[in-house]
Amino acid sequence: MFTKYGWVKHRYVLAERGRNFLKAPWAGGVVLILCVAVAMLLANLPATSDIYHDLLHMDLSIFYSTGHDALHRVEGTFPRGMTVEKIINDGLMVIFFFTVGLEIKREIMHGQLSSPKKAALPVIAAAGGMLFPALIYTLFNGSTGVAHGWGIPTATDIAFAIGIMSLLGDRVPISLKVFLTALAIADDLGAILVIAFFYGEAPNMALLGIAVLIMVAVYYMNRMGEKRMFAYMVPAVVIWGLFYYSGIHATISGVAMAMLIPSRPRYNKAYFLHKADMIEKSILASTQIEDHEEAEEVARYNLRRMKQLSDGSAGMSHRLEYTLSPYVTFLIMPVFALANAGVKIESLEYFDIFQYSAEWGSVGMGIFFGLLVGKPLGIWLTSLIAVKCGIAERPAGASWKMLLAVACLGGIGFTMSIFVDSLAFDKQTHAEFIDKGKIAILMGSACAALLGSALIILFSRRGAKKHVDR
Repeated sequence: MFTKYGWVKHRYVLAERGRNFLKAPWAGGVVLILCVAVAMLLANLPATSDIYHDLLHMDLSIFYSTGHDALHRVEGTFPRGMTVEKIINDGLMVIFFFTVGLEIKREIMHGQLSSPKKAALPVIAAAGGMLFPALIYTLFNGSTGVAHGWGIPTATDIAFAIGIMSLLGDRVPISLKVFLTALAIADDLGAILVIAFFYGEAPNMALLGIAVLIMVAVYYMNRMGEKRMFAYMVPAVVIWGLFYYSGIHATISGVAMAMLIPSRPRYNKAYFLHKADMIEKSILASTQIEDHEEAEEVARYNLRRMKQLSDGSAGMSHRLEYTLSPYVTFLIMPVFALANAGVKIESLEYFDIFQYSAEWGSVGMGIFFGLLVGKPLGIWLTSLIAVKCGIAERPAGASWKMLLAVACLGGIGFTMSIFVDSLAFDKQTHAEFIDKGKIAILMGSACAALLGSALIILFSRRGAKKHVDR
């Protein structure tokens, strides 16, 4: 068939390559880099610059008015101040934080954070990897008007870090891959807490209290065995709205809801095996049906039963994480990059991130050295201290040199750092610092990725040479 219809073969090959690309762990990072490049072009090309920024700031709020006279009239907009940029950062990013919450929950329940012994090293390393960048940023900007940006270089972009390690293949020991994954998840938890406590407005306690009461109700609904997804979707939307208007950043609602999603499956193992056996018997019996249409209908019915059974045999949290991950990687994160990475370069001074003044310090230097120096140093030193003190164990088969190389990959801040950068400074009065911060994040993350990759290649070759000499 393929020899006769070459275009069919070509299409098949392209589709297969596309599927393989989407399955690759580094694919998300490649797509993000492309989106960053596109965003920079859109923000700076004369033909698209105005359109790009006008589109992001387009007001999508709905105006409403009640009452028949001026005395009793109530006017306003809903949702308040909702622009395209806010829909992306406060709406779509909720789904991203929701999947992050699901990952954290999975690791706490069954993974590397499930016991104090397993969690000790990645949690301590994550804490050090957040503390040191914050200290470095504060050294440059502690007494200036931009001191509030200390949280920008504290986050690690898990997608990029894991993607680069995957590209490096077996040069990185499996134990270090597990370590970095657990560290990045613990780091995400820390970044979420930083956003919640330091980068939100003064909360409206009444609205926040209502949100907490709804979450308590959802918790008890979970405890009572409710497994229908619709029962959790409606409260999730309400909680998001309450968080949005309360002053707590709306993305935190995604993490909160992730912790309340049932992880236990609807059906236990015994019930699954019993039902699977019944379906198997029904399928075998359908083969004896002579009527072709009737046999097909029975087969479709059994397939639907098997799908329902398999869905009910996996916890809702696992199913949602598996379902949402591709959309987060290839849709939500690229859209976020397109909306936030577009910095309009007015002059080459934007790339001079090392400018310093006594009044305003240097946002660029704080972020750049925080990511490139603070992150690796914090992760490596705290890991060394934890192991030497007997609090944790060094990953099996990993040298301290290789751990330092992997720690450099922790300096890839990208997504989370850009997100915090958009929250740290006022967009009206300090827009230039937001842009400077984005440039510093991109440069610092790129240098951390190159340095980590180079050290991994260098140390793996030296290790292989020593092994051969022996």
